[in-house]
Amino acid sequence: MSAPTLLLVAHGSRDPRHAATVDALCARVRSLRPGLRVEPSFLEFNAPRVGQVVDRLAAEGADEVIALPLLLTRAFHAKADIPAVLREATARHPRLTVRQADVLGPSPLLVEALEHRLYEAGLHPGDRHRTGVVLASAGSTDPEAIAVIAEIAREWRHTGWCAVRPAFASASLPRTEDAVRALRAEGVERVAVAPYVIAPGRLPDRIAHGAEAAGADTLADVLGPAPELARLLLTRYDEARAARQVLLTA
Repeated sequence: MSAPTLLLVAHGSRDPRHAATVDALCARVRSLRPGLRVEPSFLEFNAPRVGQVVDRLAAEGADEVIALPLLLTRAFHAKADIPAVLREATARHPRLTVRQADVLGPSPLLVEALEHRLYEAGLHPGDRHRTGVVLASAGSTDPEAIAVIAEIAREWRHTGWCAVRPAFASASLPRTEDAVRALRAEGVERVAVAPYVIAPGRLPDRIAHGAEAAGADTLADVLGPAPELARLLLTRYDEARAARQVLLTA
């Protein structure tokens, strides 16, 4: 039996950089595991939509798909939107098994990817002890998602940075610029902003504008097709496959 298809489920954006980043991430995953079929899909704004890809896979004779949300926290899209879309699609194809994998975060690989981007932006590893980091996420109204971001910041602080503070581009406070200014007010020598987002778009641009307005010393790029992120996608895929095997043998 062939390996299940990996269906990446992104939110989608009117910004063309979003879909291009998802495609680049798919390509990196394929390069790490040749032979694995990896298909991109989107909830809205971009094509192909999730249901369209599931229909195509079913028509081609696929028997199992692992749908992996390209989400860093388990908020509304992971809890409601994606399950609903998958249920609707699989109802049309009762012979096709579609399983939803876990969201990407939290994970040590994401922290590695964040640091990778910071160093690419010019931050020197030797500056950790005098650098405060703003962990800037898109934001959410889901308390669970907000708590996860705060916990990542607390844990990351213990790896040598002089401070790590969460910030949000929408829905929650503080904003990126406020977190940068708060660190300055506390006497932090250098301030770096690490966007905790996968692809460019309106909210990541808001993070960048806030960092620049507040005079951050370093602004990292979004995670994008970082090698650590591609490895994490395969980890979540393998976890979903293992869960299936346990279920079948229980």
